[in-house]
Amino acid sequence: MKPIDRTLAARLASATPGSTVRLCGHVHRRRELAAVTFLVLRDRSGLAQVVVKPAEGQQVPPEETPVEVTGIATATPQAPGGVEVASPVVTALSEPALTPPVELWRPEPTVTLPALLDHAPVTWRHPAVRARWDLAAASVRGFRKTLDAAGFTEVHSPKIVESATESGANVFAIDYFGRPAYLAQSPQFYKQQLVGIFERVYEAGPVFRAEPHDTVRHLAEYVSLDVELGFIRDHRDVLAVLREVLAGMGRAIETYAADAVERLGVELPVVPPEIPVVHFADALELVGAPADEPDLAPEHERALGAWARETHGSDLLAVEGYPMRKRPFYTHPWSRQARSSEGGSNSFDLLFRGLELVTGGQRLHRLADYERAITERGEQPAAYASYLQAFAHGMPPHGGFALGLERWVARLVRAANVREVTLFPRDLHRLTP
Repeated sequence: MKPIDRTLAARLASATPGSTVRLCGHVHRRRELAAVTFLVLRDRSGLAQVVVKPAEGQQVPPEETPVEVTGIATATPQAPGGVEVASPVVTALSEPALTPPVELWRPEPTVTLPALLDHAPVTWRHPAVRARWDLAAASVRGFRKTLDAAGFTEVHSPKIVESATESGANVFAIDYFGRPAYLAQSPQFYKQQLVGIFERVYEAGPVFRAEPHDTVRHLAEYVSLDVELGFIRDHRDVLAVLREVLAGMGRAIETYAADAVERLGVELPVVPPEIPVVHFADALELVGAPADEPDLAPEHERALGAWARETHGSDLLAVEGYPMRKRPFYTHPWSRQARSSEGGSNSFDLLFRGLELVTGGQRLHRLADYERAITERGEQPAAYASYLQAFAHGMPPHGGFALGLERWVARLVRAANVREVTLFPRDLHRLTP
């Protein structure tokens, strides 16, 4: 006899009434009544209802036990999707599960964030919690799809490096077979070099920041969506690609994570045809900050986000022309003719709903400029020989950006803490689970 194919919970509604179906999943909930027991089964696609009668002699295992259920698809208006499984054979696929630390069948998890994180391997099973990462997964899918269509090549750079990308204070040192090495702060050096090979590259991968921040917006390890492209005019070309990427991520969420959007009540941002841009000096003036401020404080970002929403009807705002002293040494100085910006840079931060989400801009591309920039910060160009060789052999004008995946999702769901949307967060205090 041919084995019965597995039916996902979401497809049970389309099963022919009276046909035999086979479901596999976890016992999400069991409700024992006098005449019947309802087993609610959860799989990756959703929930299905199984009706177990005492006369059938079936034992329903405890909640969270993985099971296989074979039974008859039966039309029932009260069941999810209008179809339930009757006359079942319920087979436990493991030993009975322990009582979970969270009642996963409740509409929302009713525990504190530390408890949620301490028991993450189990608490992520909650449909509302899992839906947060469904948004992340769909976003990465849209990120890749958009850039693939635009002629980009996906790359994967080393995460163990011999020197810091931006500064030595923010790296995790490791012992590499008796030699000093570091976990990569970003793929910056490599993605620049790869522009000389592929012209357009992107990467989705972890980065590591040894910054002792204990805030709701910082992590020591997070997923960075990095892009670099060559033959640009300036940072505005980079911003235009970023705009397409964000639009593509939004479309992918609508296509692949519609259930998560509905469950979490997510309001997706409308990505305008052109992201509004404000110069850094004007941004300081708008928020009433001193003209010599070198950076935007979190309260400034929130105020600018509110201004962008009110003035442009946009959740997105790019702030360009940041002071060079607050940008990495590889950043290109301001070059646009539209405005004089002494000491400014061809770089930008993108604010999403009042929070910095993306940093990007144009890079230096001439070897002499790099040698001067490195010398001015008190270092020797020879220490960057492996990085600089690409520029010695000719590099086009180029630039790129890096987008923090967890911050993006946190703003989508309006999470109070980025750890709420991080699978297994690493921060100043947490190394497990």
